[in-house]
Amino acid sequence: MNSTYTDPILDWYAANARDLPWRAPDATPWGVLVSEIMLQQTPVARVLPVWQAWMERWPTPAALAAEPSGEAVRAWGRLGYPRRALRLHESARAITDRHGGEVPSSHADLLALPGIGAYTAAAVASFAFRQRHAVLDTNVRRVLARLVSGEEYPPKAQTKAEVKLAEGLLPLDPPTAARWAVAVMELGALVCTARTPRCVDCPVLAQCTWHLNGRPAYDGPPRKGQTYAGTDRQCRGRLLAVLRDADGPVAKPALDVVWSDAPQRERALDALIADGLVDPLDDGRYTLPT
Repeated sequence: MNSTYTDPILDWYAANARDLPWRAPDATPWGVLVSEIMLQQTPVARVLPVWQAWMERWPTPAALAAEPSGEAVRAWGRLGYPRRALRLHESARAITDRHGGEVPSSHADLLALPGIGAYTAAAVASFAFRQRHAVLDTNVRRVLARLVSGEEYPPKAQTKAEVKLAEGLLPLDPPTAARWAVAVMELGALVCTARTPRCVDCPVLAQCTWHLNGRPAYDGPPRKGQTYAGTDRQCRGRLLAVLRDADGPVAKPALDVVWSDAPQRERALDALIADGLVDPLDDGRYTLPT
């Protein structure tokens, strides 16, 4: 552990951390798990109202597990990537069946839950249970790439070298390590941002290898921004919106009117069915999964 980096970043976090409900002292492990799934590829501002409504309706895994998966998809609203709602529902059922309704504290048990990958298992173990794990999301990877490796952006895919670096920086004390994990993440979200880093506000600017080297431009594979307009993903979102807003099953013409490109619309509908997000009924109508 290198206190040259950790101490200033921990001090910065103590003074600048956002007041988010899943970081509150009374936040439950379930609330942390829900937040981590919702925050994947989604900004905090969009997640906050959905998370709050979700936790009011389903304050425990058992409460969610008792309802059809379609209700999770409906409550997901427009957060995007709605398969995450199905994964949360599956995890809620597994937590209820395997762990007595309590989110497990073991990293191995978390990793064994449906749809929970290495990042989410480490994040929940760290943030909910104050354990010592390397938590590598996009923000953390970018901070470490600049601070230690001197590169503007990390590799597209996570490498073993990044994991080793992150583990080497972890404080030995588990609660401190957990606070460090979220502090680096917050620094990447608020200061060491992807496009316009606010280096003047960085607590470790004097130690930043990228800055000391003159902030060399990224020279790796092209970084393409995600498009949305006109994509199958947008089409899927339009179709799901009709079903979310409906009180019951929906006839096919009500879906057809929301997207003019018929082949793309049918492809998107087939994909929603294959993903378990839409159920086709025998009478030709469609509904959220029951």
